Amino acid sequence: MNFKNRKLFLLILIIILSLHLFACSSSNKAGVDLDKQIEKTANLMVKMVTDPTVSSLGGEWTVFSLARSDLDIDKAYFEKYYQNLIQTLKEKDGILHDRKYTEYARVILALTAIGKDPTDVEGYNLLEALGDYEKVIYQGINGPAFALIALDSKNYEIPYNPNANIQGTRDMYIEYILEHQLRDGGFSLLGEEPSDPDVTAMVLQALSKYKEKPEVEEAIGKALDYLSSIQLEDGGYSSWGSANSESVVQVIVALTELAIDPDDERFVKGGNSLMDNLLTFYLDGGGFMHIKEGTKENGGGQAGTLDLMATDQGLYGLIAYKRYKDGKNSLYDMTDVK
Repeated sequence: MNFKNRKLFLLILIIILSLHLFACSSSNKAGVDLDKQIEKTANLMVKMVTDPTVSSLGGEWTVFSLARSDLDIDKAYFEKYYQNLIQTLKEKDGILHDRKYTEYARVILALTAIGKDPTDVEGYNLLEALGDYEKVIYQGINGPAFALIALDSKNYEIPYNPNANIQGTRDMYIEYILEHQLRDGGFSLLGEEPSDPDVTAMVLQALSKYKEKPEVEEAIGKALDYLSSIQLEDGGYSSWGSANSESVVQVIVALTELAIDPDDERFVKGGNSLMDNLLTFYLDGGGFMHIKEGTKENGGGQAGTLDLMATDQGLYGLIAYKRYKDGKNSLYDMTDVK
């Protein structure tokens, strides 16, 4: 190798190493041990939620996150949840809610994560509810979005629902979602402006398995552009007037479901990545704040304090990020669960 070629080779090597170091530093400026953070937060959740039941707080999201952490969680913990679910179904004649069908999707995700069959919970087929098109879309875009996430978590078929006026299909739920994309590329709960980062990210999670469809690919591209354009200089997001941890978690999960690196340059602002921002909400000893101290409250948890919902989401945000970096199935792709 002559001097000129050697000089060029060294220059290229320096550039590659510099880019590698930049990528590493942008994803974790503080050099935080994610394994340790996940373990601490998981242990905290087990202590905080001692009797997991059918609920968005202290229920399925806690069970789901713990199961997807791949930590050695006592199986008795998951069995306790399962028995509580059976009791609830018996008390309610198998009807989790007559209007909020995201209840069924959430329970299906938890059951799938712990290796239980959602088509036969003491004779109740919870997937059947997702075949009622009108009831699934009643809540707005969250209904079909989470129906798709739940159905695709283990490639479930939508059963025929004899009580439905209109039998739902995956294509119908996708069409409903696409019809409600707003002019800026984002989505909102009720399909009206302004768009919301959390809802937009959740929709991307739902559409991730259908990105080969041209119309879905186009919608995803617009939504990603929207999320990139509204990201704050600290790497985070604001929703309902306040920067919060849950919004950035949903974007991390969306990117990993789409097989996009969460440290993608489109989602690094002011030198701050999504993970850099999420970790600013982390509390020593495990757990997350909803919003930071001194921040205007927006109807969620109290500023600067440990928050159960933020901790549920913060934990599965860390898990989604780590699963992506480790080359494992994504958070919601539970075809790896036995």
